[in-house]
Amino acid sequence: MVLRADRQGAAEHGHRITSAIACHVARAGGTVGQLTQLLLHPEHEGGRHARNIALRSGQSRALDYIRRVWTSASDAIGSTRALGSRHEAYKVLAALRDRIETTPWRGERGRTALRVLRAHLNFAEIAGGPLHHASERQTAEEAGVSRTTLRVVYEAVLKPGGWLRRLRAGHGREGSTWYLGDGSAEHHGTPDSLSRFRTTQFPPDQALEEWTTLETATTADIDSTVLGQLMGHDAFAHHALGSAALLIISALHLRPAQTVAELIGTSSVSRATTYRTLKRLADHGLVQRIGETWALAPRALEGFGIRLPDADNGCTTAQGWAKVAEQHGTCGIAARRKALHTAERAAYQQALDRLAEHRRRAVVIVRDCRQVLVPMPRPEEIPPAWHAPHGRVLDPLTGRPAADWQVATDGRLILITPDDQRSYDELAAAHAEALSEWESVA
Repeated sequence: MVLRADRQGAAEHGHRITSAIACHVARAGGTVGQLTQLLLHPEHEGGRHARNIALRSGQSRALDYIRRVWTSASDAIGSTRALGSRHEAYKVLAALRDRIETTPWRGERGRTALRVLRAHLNFAEIAGGPLHHASERQTAEEAGVSRTTLRVVYEAVLKPGGWLRRLRAGHGREGSTWYLGDGSAEHHGTPDSLSRFRTTQFPPDQALEEWTTLETATTADIDSTVLGQLMGHDAFAHHALGSAALLIISALHLRPAQTVAELIGTSSVSRATTYRTLKRLADHGLVQRIGETWALAPRALEGFGIRLPDADNGCTTAQGWAKVAEQHGTCGIAARRKALHTAERAAYQQALDRLAEHRRRAVVIVRDCRQVLVPMPRPEEIPPAWHAPHGRVLDPLTGRPAADWQVATDGRLILITPDDQRSYDELAAAHAEALSEWESVA
């Protein structure tokens, strides 16, 4: 089936090319005047999008567009670094992972932000650099959190803190484009409209919702690889072991036999939460106490129990991670979240298909307190007998497939003409030309 060209996609493609040219000019030390001269040159193929804007909306609108692209490109060049090879990119990711593992993530929101940031680091390692693509649903499934929680930590912790930057919002089948930062930006306070603002009960660190105390050190020491492998499991959902258990397990895996005071510093978990979490992990047989120190039980991370067959350490047999999730009532939450996201993707794809087929909206009427959808009548609807394989239409006179007609998935007839094959820029230019002719005649 021959589809109409994606007009919006063509415009976005032109914008991406323009942005890439602007970034190249900015990195080479050029100016906005040189970029304007380059893009508006009639023989420069990369400036077609800017010239179409000038043709469609005027020269001033095109100049404003070029200045906005230049500003964005200059900001991007100033906050990123050029990577010459894949080896250099992996060195940057390794340094970023070390910085993440030694940064204290205090409070429940901070620990959740660590899970989300670790999910993006997983995507960046697969992509081979800080620049990567990921959707909200994909990140939520990887981090083991809901989309609502994901958006909160995006806006309150990761973006203001300089850890994550969205370069382009996702559209259609493409996820958003993200760039991992080094967390060098400082977070500013929440708005004054909060009821606890300027009171003695308001925590100083408003993003992490926790007082800065002498308990937690200024640096942490965890193994984020273990955290990244476990955070998507049902046992570490919010109402199960939670994010505090993830940090304590990651800290103990990196450096066994730590006291409670040492764990408070390496995991950045407060004293009370550390005691509660250690007791909960010990009840499940995942950690064990030896004198004043704590350590992970043997095979605890495997999820098969903590006691070796030939070991007699006096500990009870531990259950696997699935058993832990079942005891806390969170078993199957990751599967349900994934099923919900699959249904949302299918509904969104169906909406995109309807838009591509130019399907009209149905009329909604209320009858007996119920909403009834009434499809809009269209004269081009054809009987099922005219349908042929692969979306073709049978000519009722000859019984052969007609070359200029196609059947959409909603059963409507589509006439394929040469005008349907024009791109968005071509249609916009034709419209501007027709409008100019009309104004001159009038």
